[in-house]
Amino acid sequence: MAVVCFAFIALIMVVDVFGREILGPALAALGIDIGPTGIFAAQRLAMIALIIGSFMGVGIATATGSHLVPRVAFGWVPPHWAPTLDRVADLVTGLFLLGFTWFGVVFVISTAEVQLRMPVLDWLVWPLQSAIPIGFLSAALRYFVYAAWPAIRPRPPEFQE
Repeated sequence: MAVVCFAFIALIMVVDVFGREILGPALAALGIDIGPTGIFAAQRLAMIALIIGSFMGVGIATATGSHLVPRVAFGWVPPHWAPTLDRVADLVTGLFLLGFTWFGVVFVISTAEVQLRMPVLDWLVWPLQSAIPIGFLSAALRYFVYAAWPAIRPRPPEFQE
């Protein structure tokens, strides 16, 4: 889903810019007026795809172990404690993300209750905002699974800044 969203962003923005900056002026130079040549609400549609893709991408980063991990205090405990600390860290991270899931649900419910609509497109925003708690919940569940079954936890990359 995240890959589809980001591909959509690239495609719609390229086509929109091509229409506005190349096709429109070229046709105007030939004396042909076809009106607006960009894609209606392209920026708004790209923003929607960015929101959905970003929050779905949280799950991808969790599943692949490609999220950023600060290297603070990594050498402060004996190496034989690492498996236990990894499980505790996964559990704490899952709880942290579960908290964000709850705030995301509250946020989506509040916009659904007031029937908030998106300018220009006049769409209800809460269905699109649902990606926020879904993305956090997906990542939280993965961390709980990693805490329960550490063997399936993705290995961190060899070199990470």
